[in-house]
Amino acid sequence: MFNLWQIVRQALELLASSDPELWGIVATSLRVSGAAALLAAVLAVPLALLVSRREYRAKRAVIGLLNSLMAVPAVVIGLLVYLLFSRSGPLGIWRLLYSPGAMVTAQAALALPLMTGLCVAALQGVPPLAAETMLTLGAGRLQVLWGTVREARFALTAAFIAGFARVLGETGMTMMVGGNIRGETRVMTTAIALETMKGNFELGIALGIVLLLVAVAVNVALQAVQGRAGQ
Repeated sequence: MFNLWQIVRQALELLASSDPELWGIVATSLRVSGAAALLAAVLAVPLALLVSRREYRAKRAVIGLLNSLMAVPAVVIGLLVYLLFSRSGPLGIWRLLYSPGAMVTAQAALALPLMTGLCVAALQGVPPLAAETMLTLGAGRLQVLWGTVREARFALTAAFIAGFARVLGETGMTMMVGGNIRGETRVMTTAIALETMKGNFELGIALGIVLLLVAVAVNVALQAVQGRAGQ
């Protein structure tokens, strides 16, 4: 048996002690998930512009495909990335498996359909009159696209935050391609799973508290940005 309140107290003491292992895990988690969300955003915005700003026969099918890809289990994406980067895989020569690079790739692939779908919805919400006005004022094609992105900037920012939140809490896929290596690829979710199995509840709860606080902060930021987008 264990004393829950004593474990929680020890976890809080661990947080207050500035434990280097704990905060190193937190830093790795934020760095990997932030890089993955940024990579996904760099790809999602141009894809969303291609999908949303033109009319073509397959447009509805493309949007339907994006919506379907959002439901792909994270573990399937992890398996595909694992096979790509494994020693016998087509990208095995890069030796990225069990590295932060593989984790960023897998998390970006997970976030990309979600962020692209949200970006498509954001860009479709820009009134056509805005583009027509820019063209009337002599704007070129690239300027019109940039102006459209600026009009939807709050909704696009909300898409980025949603993508970041999606990958920050992922466990199985991240462990599969990262290996949960201490000091290198161990992030909050994988560390919580490992420490709980080992019976080291203090570190697990401490990391859980930090993850919960980050999730709350992300949700508050998302609500604030969505509020600005709706104005």
